[in-house]
Amino acid sequence: MLQDLVRKNRSYRRFYEDRPISRDTLVELVDLARLSASGANVQPLKYALSATPEQNAKVFPTLAWAGYLKDWAGPAEGERPTAYIVILCDKEIRASAGCDHGIAAQSIMLGAVEKGLGGCMIGSIKREELRQALDIPERYDILLVLALGVPKERVVLDEVGPDGDIKYWRDSEGTHHVPKRSLQEIIIN
Repeated sequence: MLQDLVRKNRSYRRFYEDRPISRDTLVELVDLARLSASGANVQPLKYALSATPEQNAKVFPTLAWAGYLKDWAGPAEGERPTAYIVILCDKEIRASAGCDHGIAAQSIMLGAVEKGLGGCMIGSIKREELRQALDIPERYDILLVLALGVPKERVVLDEVGPDGDIKYWRDSEGTHHVPKRSLQEIIIN
């Protein structure tokens, strides 16, 4: 059921690093993005894939993790993603991707959840470092990085409390809590 996939599609930031994801699986996930909607059907998105420990080690240091968790620098060795999909905009097709990368990322992440995987959409990227690390030509804008793996953490949804705080947090057992606004609050009519 789609609602179950959406509920399970959380921002996971800790993974079983000893459980690799194959390049073939990444290609299957990108195919979901390829089949997704695109503004004016222009299809300006391209993808760079990383599924080897050597390549992943180049991607990892270019990413920032969990801005609300000030005392956490990101996944420790042994808990890092086992694959990445870098979503790019081909500026020779269109100068801007509009919202296409959001649509594509959601399709990929839902497909990942269906396969028992999880991930995190990361927009806080040292783009020039990543460009150099993966030898990405200048014609491509780096839009998002999807970090993927078999989740090693539990993520739960909570209602936003009376104080209105939407910041995610971890409890003493390491469970990641994500406050969500109520349905009544977000529908305005």
